[in-house]
Amino acid sequence: MRNDQDGEGIGERFRKKRVGKDRRMTQRIAIVLGTRPEIIKMSPVIRECDKKGLDYFIVHTGQHYSYAMDKIFFEQLKLSEAKYNLDVGSGSHGAQTGKMLRGIEKVLQKEMPEVVLVEGDTNTVLAGALAASKLHIKVGHIEAGLRSYDRNMPEETNRVLTDHCSDALFAPTEKSRQILLGEGIPDEKIIVTGNTIVDAICQNLEIVNDRMDILNDLHLEPKEYFLVTAHRQENVDVKERFEGIIRGLERVADEFGLPVIYPIHPRAKKMTNHFGLKVNGMELIEPLDYLSFLQLESKAKLVLTDSGGVQEESCILKVPCVTLRDNTERPETLEVGSNRIGGIVPEKIVECTKEMLNTNNNWGNPFGDGKAGERIVEIVREIKRG
Repeated sequence: MRNDQDGEGIGERFRKKRVGKDRRMTQRIAIVLGTRPEIIKMSPVIRECDKKGLDYFIVHTGQHYSYAMDKIFFEQLKLSEAKYNLDVGSGSHGAQTGKMLRGIEKVLQKEMPEVVLVEGDTNTVLAGALAASKLHIKVGHIEAGLRSYDRNMPEETNRVLTDHCSDALFAPTEKSRQILLGEGIPDEKIIVTGNTIVDAICQNLEIVNDRMDILNDLHLEPKEYFLVTAHRQENVDVKERFEGIIRGLERVADEFGLPVIYPIHPRAKKMTNHFGLKVNGMELIEPLDYLSFLQLESKAKLVLTDSGGVQEESCILKVPCVTLRDNTERPETLEVGSNRIGGIVPEKIVECTKEMLNTNNNWGNPFGDGKAGERIVEIVREIKRG
């Protein structure tokens, strides 16, 4: 991996280009997040800011849940509370992004930080990047350069636009860096850091195994169950796609005779009722807190998911994965052999499950060494406004 440890690497050239000879510490850092995956992936950066004694604050947009519902994540991960809670809630993409943009802009005008950090591809990320860019505040995009090349995914639009208005693009892999270069983004703006999800897993897995036992609560044995997540808009909001996934999962349960555990997302639950879909052969449970989910994921025989983050996590945890989508912005998982694209056709889902159960899980981890947060903060602390 090409990173700041490689002598006169990308990071050093970025610092010289953007900062010049003045290497003073950042006066203020704004961390904008709004979903639980963002909290998880930002946690190593937040911890590193605390470790370095940096002046930062957190803005929580409340994109998926209210801050009150997400406080358990902050508490479990031992993170500082958000200073600002926008409580935007759900809504159409335009309405939601507009509310966020207005709220974030007010915060940034009041605080005027040196840099705004966003992570991933949500409406929160786009709103945070746009608000900062319009105010001439530097934008750092963590997990830059991911592409599915599927514009049916609203996240694809968000990640492309965010990358192109960012000043520092923290690419998780060399492949992500090459994508950004191919889109004309200057080399000096791009830093390959690894993915902060590796940091998060390394930092939290020991806590999980010491403190929690969700398997006992669900009467499960390690490596004797399948774990499912399915919540993406392009899947669950389209009856034919969602029904194909459900029927495929039912066939997996029947074919392999193991429990299929599905912590069902509120959106997915709502749409099963809306479409009148019957779900058989699976154990539907309420959404889990992060540490409980991480333990359940780490002990699963196989994961079936439409989540990009879960594709990464299962790869790192050496748990085989089948992706319930037609594409992925995590091609590294396909290349190392931890993942297969199962799509939404029941027969294909079963076929890919068979393939992955016969796979030796000795693949390498393509997402870095668990020091991404440290690398990101070292760059961020030297960025200044202007």
